[in-house]
Amino acid sequence: MLEIWRAGGSNTGATPELARAIEAEGWDGQMFMDSQCLSADPYAQMGVWACSTERIRMSTGVTNPLTRNLAVTAGAAATIQAISGGRAVLGIGRGDSALAYLGHAPVSLKRFEQAIGHLQVLLSGGEVPFEDFGSAGDAPSIHGMSMGNRPEGVRLKWLPEGLPKVPLDIAVTGPKVIAMSAPVAERVTFSVGAEPERMQWALDVARAARAEAGLDETGISYGAQIVIVCHPDEETAMEVAMHMAPPLARFQTMQGQVGPADAAASENLGKIRKGYDMTEHGNVASKERIVGGALSPDFVKRFAVVGAPEQCFERLRDLLALGLERIVAVGPGFYPADWGDAAGLFAKDVLPALKAG
Repeated sequence: MLEIWRAGGSNTGATPELARAIEAEGWDGQMFMDSQCLSADPYAQMGVWACSTERIRMSTGVTNPLTRNLAVTAGAAATIQAISGGRAVLGIGRGDSALAYLGHAPVSLKRFEQAIGHLQVLLSGGEVPFEDFGSAGDAPSIHGMSMGNRPEGVRLKWLPEGLPKVPLDIAVTGPKVIAMSAPVAERVTFSVGAEPERMQWALDVARAARAEAGLDETGISYGAQIVIVCHPDEETAMEVAMHMAPPLARFQTMQGQVGPADAAASENLGKIRKGYDMTEHGNVASKERIVGGALSPDFVKRFAVVGAPEQCFERLRDLLALGLERIVAVGPGFYPADWGDAAGLFAKDVLPALKAG
């Protein structure tokens, strides 16, 4: 079944009134940014939404393996699952702004692969031996303490019986992370832009990885995080899309360009890689995200979904036809305040049309 989610931001909001209003618009899920220096705590916000709504799902958008101990992350997600009656999703990636604002690059591929494996064990109620789980920092080993008996592994002993497992949703861009995630997670969410060729490439990598692991397509849901700027006036829409595109396009080039790209796309991605201004990350109103030159309008039109409701519907319909089951819309909820009624056009016209199709 098709799901349409809203992306989260630093000002997602944690009021019961907002939560109920977004649910009433027909959204299937709301993501909550997890970047401690740029956004409010996602689990506190999800707790408010869980208690204020009946249907909408909630997810971190996204967390990472470094800023919280994995047991803390699993426990927080399971808590939201229990409070909401099974509506939680745990979204995770290698880390970007949350780690950048602590002075770090994204975690290594090896550590990330280990982390998603451990999270699946913990979320399923299993135990990870201490020797496999790794160090918690400067604290010495428990085996240096004198006690009659001691735990030997990490496990969420408090999980209520019968609580559905929290689905793991992995945010992916490059082929290595796609390949390691597709056989493990219940959900994979691509961040590769809105060009059908790139989306098909990402899906092919995921499907090949599952086939190599002896898995079919049962139990996996593919989604895509896409910049969507819906406005009846194309010039107005493009003005906003030009400064919304760089943060998402950054994922395709932050550690080397990934996926198919022609010369024009490579040139624009190169601008982002060399000149992205991380000090403006999280500022949705910022129009100067790239030091040394703006992206070309043609690239932004291809990378994002921009235009009137019927144009947005057609672009998204074509992407869904490739086999996507989820869209995470980056844009709705963060359009300029002076747009008035036009700010709600995506939820009013495009969302129900996609659901009906």
